[in-house]
Amino acid sequence: MSDQPRILTGAEILCECLLREQVDVVFGYPGGAILPTYDALCHYPDLHHVLTRHEQGATHMADGYARATGRVGVAIATSGPGATNMITGLATAMLDSSPVVAITGQVGTALIGTDAFQETDVTGISLPITKHNYLVGHVEELAHVVKEAFHIARTGRPGPVLIDVPKDVQVARCEFVYPEEPIRLPGYHPPESAPQEQIDAALELIAASERPVILAGQGVLMAGAHQELREFAERAHVPIALTLLGKSCMPEDHPLVLGMMGMHGGAHVNKAIQEADLLLAFGMRFDDRVTGKLDTYARKAKKIHVDIDASEINKNVRVDVGIVGDLGTVLRQLLPRLERTPTPQWIDRIREWSDDGRRREFVRPAGEDPDMPGFDPEKLIAGQVIFDLCRHTDGEAVTVTDVGQHQMWEAQYYHHRRPRTLITSGGLGTMGFGLPAAIGAKMAAPDEEVWAVVGDGGFQMTMMELATAVQERVNVKIAIINNGFLGMVRQWQEFFYDERYYATPMINPDFCKIAEAYGIPTRRVTRRDEIADTLAWASAIDEGPVLVEFVVAKEDIVYPMVPAGAALDEMIRRPTRDDLERRKSEKERGAPKPAPAPNA
Repeated sequence: MSDQPRILTGAEILCECLLREQVDVVFGYPGGAILPTYDALCHYPDLHHVLTRHEQGATHMADGYARATGRVGVAIATSGPGATNMITGLATAMLDSSPVVAITGQVGTALIGTDAFQETDVTGISLPITKHNYLVGHVEELAHVVKEAFHIARTGRPGPVLIDVPKDVQVARCEFVYPEEPIRLPGYHPPESAPQEQIDAALELIAASERPVILAGQGVLMAGAHQELREFAERAHVPIALTLLGKSCMPEDHPLVLGMMGMHGGAHVNKAIQEADLLLAFGMRFDDRVTGKLDTYARKAKKIHVDIDASEINKNVRVDVGIVGDLGTVLRQLLPRLERTPTPQWIDRIREWSDDGRRREFVRPAGEDPDMPGFDPEKLIAGQVIFDLCRHTDGEAVTVTDVGQHQMWEAQYYHHRRPRTLITSGGLGTMGFGLPAAIGAKMAAPDEEVWAVVGDGGFQMTMMELATAVQERVNVKIAIINNGFLGMVRQWQEFFYDERYYATPMINPDFCKIAEAYGIPTRRVTRRDEIADTLAWASAIDEGPVLVEFVVAKEDIVYPMVPAGAALDEMIRRPTRDDLERRKSEKERGAPKPAPAPNA
């Protein structure tokens, strides 16, 4: 082996470091300031570059890749507009704690601050929406910066990190020595285990509880603590409520899994939280969409909060025991001494609430009358589509959603059975996330069946990435839930703005013809009896993307719903037939439409 030093350009050093970080796919879009790196990529065939059609798409693909596997996703863009086009994707990854490294080109160091062509202060712009970022001033720093960036992105509470590399740094040369020593950062020491006194305090509250509920968030997935959570719940006989991003951390057909909590969660789940005497918050952050009105939230309950991020403890909800640590490690500390007398009457009570809610709120299984008041049985209902997709895939597919009504229907009707099989934008609520993130997820997990469940509004924000899927032959299945509206906004307009549907009706293109222009196989579904055959047809296509447009009822509403500012259990429920008849009579008399009344 030669002892001669390896003199490499900064661009080559970038590539070498990516390989050492086990990166195999990068998503990006070239431009002048990043061109030296793209030229170097020609000589690194083990780094597969995916040419996206927009830099936002590249960042969402890296995000989807990361969420499907837990590995760091990588996106590359040029300076100026290339870098700023990544901002929405970085904010999405930041709020959902997704490990992404973004590499941007920058104008030469001598030009920084001169308003040079395609210069932007991307480190300044991205500072609030990245876990950390770097502007590399010298080629000699580059290798250490890359290793440090990956370390920060994947450890502790994961998040996006940006590396801004000036063009002259990319072309400069130096000896390449990969830093083998462990990364040690002052002030950055993600905790592992919890102090024994906190474990003791938590065990005491658990043993004394009669009506406990576990609140399971995405932290369970990030910590790989699925088995520990299951063992904890089964041994302590504690039911589990899921956050949106926590879905799939437990098999949703497990008898202890209640379903999703929060604004569009099950009424029985929210009621259980409000009636609980102990909440065990595992890897979740008490987001406003989960808690409803804070001063009425779970007032009867003691609270234990376990999170890797110390800043989340007592940020939104005051807790009785706050534990900062890796969730898997903390659960393993709790399990050997876990003792609690089962309270089957508590489970039975929740089950009664659940049975009532399912009768009132939800679409019936195939073969039964949907029996949804106010709907024409000839119309296709979006919940039926998701229900049948879940049944067709046996809850085993990876579903990647966009944002809106279809996202909530997926959360309600698709019962995931395996970890990391729901990928969605929760914290930022980014329309346009679904399609590119699904492409990234499929490239990360090529053996999985991946469905992008998107609305007609969000799909049009990033549908140019159909070209990426075709060029890369990515076998992603695309289900467009087309109701001709910006559906969730329309729902709010119906409830709270006296049915003034301003700027929400949409004139859509023929989605099937657009897909056909790319050579993508397509079908359109308008009746429920077409769903099963169409899903089987789409699943049988094993190369390249496939698109199905489901034309669904325009009037459908996501029930139940907690209005903004209401208590968690003050939910707007699906109206009964009597409610609809009363409203019809009032409308005929010219009476003003009342706001929907929250009710438990």
